[in-house]
This record gives sequence, C-alpha cells and structure tokens, in this order.
Amino acid sequence: MEKVQLIREAGIAWLIINREDKRNAVDYDVMDLLTEKLDEIEKNEEDKLVVIRGTGNQAFCSGGDLSIFHALHTKKQAEHMLSKMGEILFRLFFFPKPTVAAINGTAVGGGCELATACDFRLAAPHVKVGFVQGTLGITTGWGASTMLFERVNQSDAMNMLMTAKRYDAEEAVDVNFVQQIINTENFDEGCKEWLAPFLKQSTPVLRAYKKRWNDRFDKASVKNRFIKEIDECSTLWETDEHHAAVERFLSK
Repeated sequence: MEKVQLIREAGIAWLIINREDKRNAVDYDVMDLLTEKLDEIEKNEEDKLVVIRGTGNQAFCSGGDLSIFHALHTKKQAEHMLSKMGEILFRLFFFPKPTVAAINGTAVGGGCELATACDFRLAAPHVKVGFVQGTLGITTGWGASTMLFERVNQSDAMNMLMTAKRYDAEEAVDVNFVQQIINTENFDEGCKEWLAPFLKQSTPVLRAYKKRWNDRFDKASVKNRFIKEIDECSTLWETDEHHAAVERFLSK
C-alpha cells in the first residue's frame, strides 16, 4: 500500500500519510508521493479542497523519520533533505486551492510544520501539537517559523517556537493555531461537517479567494525567508548537540 494515499470524496481530496507503524513520519518516498498527489489535485477541477491527515488516531505526523535521516551528518546532506520538504510546504502554503490539516493525532516537529503550511487546522480533542525541534538541538527546517508568523500572533508564534512546548487542543485553539476541535466520535465525519459550507462553493470561487490570500505576499520574499530558515537548521543539524540528542531519542 502506498505511503501516501489520495482518496476523493465529494469535492474533498484526502491526502493520507499511511505509515502508522512509524507514527506517519516523513521519508523520501512520502515527499515524492506528496508532490505527485498535489500535482493530480491541482489539475483536477472536481477537487475543491485538500485535507491532509495521518492513518490511525495516534499521530497526524511525527515529522521527519529520524531512523532514516539520522544518517545525515553534514550540513550539505541535511540541506538537501530540508530543501526537498521545504519546497513541498512552500507549495502547500501557496497552493491554489484551500488546504486543511485534519490533525487526528500528535503533530510535533516536522508534523507541526506540515500542519502550519495548511490554511486551516482541525484537531481531535486528544491531540498534542508542538515545535519540539529545539529539544533536538535544531530549529524548524521546513519553513514553519516563516509560515507561523503569518498564521498566529507574533508573540504566540515566538512562544511556540522558543519554548518547544507541546500544546493540547484547547491551548492550540487559544492561540488560533487550531481553528476547531472536532468532538464527534467519527473524526473524519466531523471534519466533513465543518467543511460542508466550503464545499457548497464552486472551485473557481474557492480558487479566487485563495488568490486574494496569496496576493498578500511577495513570493520571492517568502521564498528567501524559507531559504534562510533551511540554512540555519542545516547548520545546527551537523552539530554534536543535535546528533547526541537524536541518539538519545532513538535509544528510548
């Protein structure tokens, strides 16, 4: 079964990261499949919006697969990986159709970055979200700090990034990182109920309003901020502090 599934349902293009045994962590295959599926969705007029979620109910996405990326030691090696996923999140941020992170479980580190790239974030009541990269001696490396400052209040963004705190669903709503807690027994059905008003609109209408959002930004400037962020993370990636922290994490 593919590591990323595309399921179409009544105007919703569900992108499902299908690595439940790895807490839906991102590897190179996931990156390639996300790119491939986004290409399909962008071209398909019947897909009104994109919803990203993970398989199961324990993890939305746990970030990069450290069992694989631990092999990256130098700045150059890390920069290649970070840039590859950074390109995907940059694309998601400016995607021509509305994007939604259906946070069905824990979204930490790179998983929280993936959620930040989406226009809206819906969460199950039990979830935890957090930019925990600091505990591994690195910073966000896929563009999240750039995007977060456009999503929430500046001081809240600084607090989320600098403390590496894990927020529960209600705390995430308080800082406007999460727009809605889905309290229904069936999480997917609850998400669809929340999205129903969007789906009543035509694809051209939704595209037009997304263009107005995208028009707020100088894309070249945002891209430059991504590049700086990736450079900073890759510099920290090759430090002894980071490698020691990953060793401790993998030996748990």
